[in-house]
This record gives sequence, C-alpha cells and structure tokens, in this order.
Amino acid sequence: MPGRRLLAVALGTALLAACSAPGPAAPAIGPAVTVEQGVVTGLADGDVLRYRGLPYAAPPVGPLRWAPPQPPAAWTGTRDHTRPAARCPQPAAAPGTPHLTAASATEDCLTVDVTVPVGTTATSKLPVLVWLHGGAFSAGAGGDVDPRRLAEAGPMVVVTANYRLGMLGYLGLPELDGSGDFGILDQQAALRWVQRNIAAFGGDPAAVTLGGESAGADSVCSQRVSPTAAGLFRQAIVQSGECGAADLYRVVVPAAGPVSATWKPVDQVAQNGVAAAARLGCPDPATALACLRALPVARLVDGAGVYWSPAVGTPTLPARPVDPRPMPTLAGTDRDEGTLFTAAFYDNSGAPLTVDRFRSMLAAVAPDPAAAGGAYPALDRSPSRAWADVVTDRAYTCPALTGYDQATAPLYAYEFDDPGAPATFIGMPQALADGVTHGAEMAYLFDLVPGQPTFTPAQQAQADRMVGAWARFVTVGDPGGGGLTWPRWTSSGQVLSIGATTMAARPAADMAAEHHCSLWGR
Repeated sequence: MPGRRLLAVALGTALLAACSAPGPAAPAIGPAVTVEQGVVTGLADGDVLRYRGLPYAAPPVGPLRWAPPQPPAAWTGTRDHTRPAARCPQPAAAPGTPHLTAASATEDCLTVDVTVPVGTTATSKLPVLVWLHGGAFSAGAGGDVDPRRLAEAGPMVVVTANYRLGMLGYLGLPELDGSGDFGILDQQAALRWVQRNIAAFGGDPAAVTLGGESAGADSVCSQRVSPTAAGLFRQAIVQSGECGAADLYRVVVPAAGPVSATWKPVDQVAQNGVAAAARLGCPDPATALACLRALPVARLVDGAGVYWSPAVGTPTLPARPVDPRPMPTLAGTDRDEGTLFTAAFYDNSGAPLTVDRFRSMLAAVAPDPAAAGGAYPALDRSPSRAWADVVTDRAYTCPALTGYDQATAPLYAYEFDDPGAPATFIGMPQALADGVTHGAEMAYLFDLVPGQPTFTPAQQAQADRMVGAWARFVTVGDPGGGGLTWPRWTSSGQVLSIGATTMAARPAADMAAEHHCSLWGR
C-alpha cells in the first residue's frame, strides 16, 4: 500500500515539531503556573508565553499500551516546560515532503502545548481554542503549528495536543477495552485536562472551541457526536473534515475494501487487529495483546499493513459522525482537495493514471456514467487532474454541503480558493500543481514549523483577515465583523469564498454546480 503509506506520512509530518525560530542560548522564562500535577514554567517568546509538553495523561507504555488514558503523575518542585515534547510514534516523512522529519518511537507523548498572550493572568478568562492536528490518524503533532497569531488576535489561549496514532491509537482486538478509539479517548483526556487546568493559564473552561484540519477535523466531528465528550467544548471548527457518508480512501481508490474505510465498525477493527497481530508474530488471539505489548514500538509504527482509524459502534463512537450535537460551527473545504490524494496514490507512487484507467474508474463509481464523463473530461487537463476533481467533489465538497444543510445551530461555511496558495504537505507533480489543495489554508492561520512559506503582501493581508475571522468565531461565535460580512448558513445557503485577495459570500447552489454535486446525490 505505497500510496496509503505516502499519504499518511505526508499529511502529518510535513511540518516539524518546534514552535519558534531558534532563540538565545538562555531562553526567557515565563511566569510559573500551578496545574494539578505541580508547578510549571514556560517560555517568554515576544508577545506570547509558551508552555510546552505538559502531560495530560500517563505515558501509554507497558500495560497502558492500548489502554484508555490514565491520569499523569504529580511532581514536586517546579518543572521546566520551555522545550518541545516528543511526537507520538510515527514513520519518517516520505521523500518529497516540503519538510522532512525523522521517525518517532517515543510513546511518552500524551502532552499539550499552551500558548497565551503576554500579560494574561489567572483572572483573564480568555476563550480557549483546542487544536487537533491532521495526518491521516497516522502522523503529525500538535507542535507542527505555531498558533501565535491566533492567540494574539483573540486574544485567546490556544492548546495544541498530541494523541496516539496509527496502530498504537486505533488497534482493536476482541474484548479489548477501548478497541479502535484510543486516539479519540486521548483527545477527550486532553479536553478534560483543559477543563481542570486552563483557568490557571488565564483561559475560560466554559468557552472552549475544538478545532482541527484533515484527520484533526475528522476528530472534531467524532467528538461532536461522542457521548463521552459532552460538555467538554461549546463550538467547533472543521477544516477539510471527512464527516459525511463518504470514505476518502475508498473514493480515491475505488477498489479499496472495508479495511480502508475511515470509520470502521468495531468488529472490522478487531478482525484487522487479529490479522495484524499474526503478521507481527502474535498469532494466538488469547495472548495477542500481551505479545503485542512486548514488541518494540519500531515494529508497530508501519501499521502491519492496515490503515488504522477510529472504530464506530463503541461507547465512545456509537455511529459515524454524521449527526452532530448542535453547536456553533465554522466549517469549510479547499477548492481542489483531491489533488493531494491523487498525487499520493497515483503520480507520486509511480502509477499515474491513464485515460482508459480514469474512464474505467469513473464509470465504476458514477451513478450516471454518461453525465459524469461529460462533467469530468480526461483530455483537456490530464487523467490525474480529472480524477482529483472527482475526489474533491465526492469526498469533500458535496458531502460538506449536504452536512451544512442539516445544521441546526449557527454554521459559517467557507471554501478556500486562493490559486496561488502554497502546498503545505507533499510536493505536487506538475499535472496537479494548479489546484488549491488539501491543507492550503493552514499557513494562512498558523505559522508552520519551522518553514512558513513566503507570502506575497496580498496573501499576508488575506492571512491577517482570516486570522481575524477565526479569532472572532472563537471569541464571540461569529466570524463576521472587521469589515467582513460572513452570512450564517440558511436554507438558501451561502458560502464565503476566500480567494487571493477577496472574501465574499456566494450562493451554495453555484458552488454545488461547479463541483457537479447533482451527480453525487446532492
């Protein structure tokens, strides 16, 4: 599964795990803060204070590997939390990613970073953004983004979190408590830590927004429906989330079977676990868990041939996250999401699509093959570019619009459409480089670590407007203002189109027509 491996690593490890440019040899120490485990100091970094690598759960090692997260240990004295913590175990970034990263084999990784504006005190009661990183549930880290601009714009407290990934985060076995959802449970443990401790940093535990991009957005969707996450946050930000009825991998590769679904029935996850254990030399189901716990983590990071992702039909996730708890939500997609996935599974894997193969794949998945053939011509751009459009429309834009239609709480929708936006994950082949690809908006909202792309003055101005809108949503629940009109979603449907220099509402019907949603059931 070279395409899936390339994708999983590229999505999360294109960004590194430090949070600022190199500073002086002796960093400036920020004010001490008392959390439930003890006293911590952080880093005074310009206009923000950073507290890095704060443990929200015990290291998931030994008998805690594949167990629900447990409380972290307390300490005496004051601990230095000025430096980045370890990433959760994951493979190295694939060649061709803009920022290569080494593999991680450190299981002691269940930590959060807290960023607050200078001058914040325990009485400030600032709103809080908890951010979940992307990476196909197999890669990435909270420290891949620097939230300085958002923290200052709010002002707000920003928490970025690590959670278990891949096989370590989503293994299932028969009778294993937490099967398939350990990473989701980690996120909930981080949210509970925020509820208990964020006031000490000047945050308001009653004003928490949970946000994420890609697999992080999928995670937000999971938490919006999870009964065990009720009350842990009040609103949501969903950027390029796969939260509808489509399964991304099965859209990208139509022949992919149930093992490739994003949301897998827990019985399927357990079957995958038994098979993976056998491949790793643990063939007896009665002893598989103990056998797997004894293996070095380096044997596990590649996933034993399985795409590991959340299980449904569990106490944590009773069903797919298509019917969320009503709460204010800011949600959107990028205009050409599918270019990244087509590059990962086809062009960059050495198997670019031919015209005949594209036509065969399209005919196999389209309810009306003749109409689809006219909507997605394979000759005027390239077969890969045409398939990227199919992936965008089937897996992202059209399911997103359908989900917006079902919203019962305030919803603010966008489509990011700056054709000059830099690709922030894998290097894009020329045939796919003209699209506004998956993750393209991330550098506009966060500083990517350590290589923020160079923006034109116009792009920087647009980034400033976006940061202002996202900050207004976190602080007051409405991204409009500051000269920006962002209509709330209604039955008539308007989406904010965020272009190279403009931010303007457009009818959702126009967006649906542009993405051929009538072919895909909307």
